Amino acid sequence: MKTGDYSVTEDMLSRYFELNKLRKEIDSEMKELKEVFHSYMDHRVGENKKGEYSEGSYQLVRQIRKAEKYRETETVEKLEEMQLHDLILVQKKPDVTKINAAAELGLLRTDELEELKTTSYTQAIAVKKV
Repeated sequence: MKTGDYSVTEDMLSRYFELNKLRKEIDSEMKELKEVFHSYMDHRVGENKKGEYSEGSYQLVRQIRKAEKYRETETVEKLEEMQLHDLILVQKKPDVTKINAAAELGLLRTDELEELKTTSYTQAIAVKKV
């Protein structure tokens, strides 16, 4: 199958459909196995602990990534109480709802901001059996 070949055949659609179905089955089974592995490691080394286990010629390795972030509303309130306003980030960004409302009310012409818009596209493929 080459990149420059733009023909689509029933065989290709069928193969894609079958592979997609197989992928869903594989993803489901892998999810179940991961749950078993995590439960095993929780029991063996403790929750949220990294660990290793070998069986035959395979090794199971669990890594733990830790992410921490502040609860925004409560943190901002606490920093304001502490008079630490310099530690609070203020972000200016356009309010699309208000821009559209201003355009509807005639306060703003949509063409005045047209050059500032960016458009992005997301492609998706779905093959269904008919």
